[in-house]
Amino acid sequence: MKTLAKIKKLLKTYNIDAYIVPKNDEFFNEYAFPNRLKTVSNFSGSAGFSIITKSTNYLFIDGRYLIQSKMECGKNFKIIEIPYTLPKKILDNKKLRRIGYDPKLFTYNTLENYFGYKYQLIPIKQNLVDIVCMEKEKKINCFFKLDDKIAGENVKSKINRLDHILKKNRSDSIFVSSPENVAWLLNIRGKDNPNSPIPNSRLIIDRYKNIYFFSNLQKIKNIKKNINYKKLKFYEFEEIYDILSKLKSTLFTIDKLSCSIFYQSLIESKFKINNFEDPIYYLKSIKNKIEIENMKKAHIQDGAALTKFLYWIKQDKNFGFDELTLEKKLEKFRKRNKDYIYPSFNTIAGSGPNSAIIHYRSSKKTNRKIKKNDIFLCDSGGQYKYGTTDVTRTVCFTKTSDRIKNIFTRVLKGHIAVATNNLSIIKKGYLIDKKARAPLNKVNLDYGHGTGHGVGFFSNVHEGPQSISKFNSVELKKGMIVSNEPGYYEEGKFGIRIENLIYVDKVNNKLKFKNLTMAPIDKDLINEKLLTFNEKDYLLKYNLEVYGNISKYLNKNEKNWLLKSI
Repeated sequence: MKTLAKIKKLLKTYNIDAYIVPKNDEFFNEYAFPNRLKTVSNFSGSAGFSIITKSTNYLFIDGRYLIQSKMECGKNFKIIEIPYTLPKKILDNKKLRRIGYDPKLFTYNTLENYFGYKYQLIPIKQNLVDIVCMEKEKKINCFFKLDDKIAGENVKSKINRLDHILKKNRSDSIFVSSPENVAWLLNIRGKDNPNSPIPNSRLIIDRYKNIYFFSNLQKIKNIKKNINYKKLKFYEFEEIYDILSKLKSTLFTIDKLSCSIFYQSLIESKFKINNFEDPIYYLKSIKNKIEIENMKKAHIQDGAALTKFLYWIKQDKNFGFDELTLEKKLEKFRKRNKDYIYPSFNTIAGSGPNSAIIHYRSSKKTNRKIKKNDIFLCDSGGQYKYGTTDVTRTVCFTKTSDRIKNIFTRVLKGHIAVATNNLSIIKKGYLIDKKARAPLNKVNLDYGHGTGHGVGFFSNVHEGPQSISKFNSVELKKGMIVSNEPGYYEEGKFGIRIENLIYVDKVNNKLKFKNLTMAPIDKDLINEKLLTFNEKDYLLKYNLEVYGNISKYLNKNEKNWLLKSI
């Protein structure tokens, strides 16, 4: 690749042995612009980073992308799975000591985790990928105000809650570096990302609750007069240092997850940092009653669109469609709703061997026609004006093998184990994750991704700090939303995943999960003999709940089909 060759030449120019290229942009958004990692490697996954040396190129990814990365860039890159193998282990036997990086794209926390203290890490002000091929923002999209009635809480209330935490933590000021947290605090949204309504912006709040908002000022004309908060002023990003110089603060809170080395160094040159956790992550993870009700509304509309799609693909006996056709067809069903905006992530529509690629995206090169004996996995979601959805359904088109049915049923058992988990006893993600895997583990099977991720309210489809995964110990609280998506994948053969979004509610003073997703689970793939009485009862009640919520949006044939699916 020409880009790689040019970067390797720059290693000599800057007197470095290697250069790190992360997936994230300077805002640490999931959907990066520019996507420098894809530019240098052709890897299109949502997480990862590369290390380019004079002789070798390394791509570090997690288990979700093992198959995908081999297909997209296996010829030019050595694929390494993290967190099982970190760069400090790989580079130990190499004569690599001076490693260059862009200080706006990394936190101290990340570099320490990946490299420890063995290497000389060299900050380079100008990004080497940008020197070779700079992408420019094509269009200026203005930010917009989210109605307080949709958000469920006004800006002043949120600022007061945040200020209370800052005072409790003995911080004078906070630098909010994550745009998703700015969006939550000020009830604003934007169009800077392809699948998330996140406005690329940052802010500082001082001890007097003054807010200094930093962004491209061309984007703020629609929100400048609409945010009902008098102590709010707007600045360009370049003015951050000037504002910091004028602040009468002593102790600062920053975010170790999204405050880059560049900005941390600016703040440390003037103030003492006494807290490295932005409280907004936790505050926004607990949805208020109105947000939950709006999410329910979004999921009913989304469930109706998905059910119409599932009915449609189950009825077509000619099998003349392909993956891209199905992806577009599902999008058409969603677009019938006037409140639908766009997908919450790139739709995964994989059939047969493609369904085994956990984060597969169909293209003209990989697109395949659906065959009668295929397993079809569709993972998709939508951004609505009042919520975010994410759902996966796996379906078959004819009678399938007992082995596949048994595996699907074990995935379903894990899914039900999560949904029915007693949160008053088991409250942490890593413990629930074990329950999800247990039915598969019983026959020595497993899957290479977490069981569930947190989800935002009309925001990022992936949101922390809560998740259901092997390494997450955040206690789940009332109002938190997570996905419930165990699966199983056999490379080159098939993939299975069942995903609902669920939220934590309190019923009779006990915490429990409730389903947000409203769409049927394919009965043709279930071996009922493997289900217990309680699991069958859960499935029946869930399917009845789906019918009760979405049937009024279906035509007569769709209703009859859904009834038979119960």
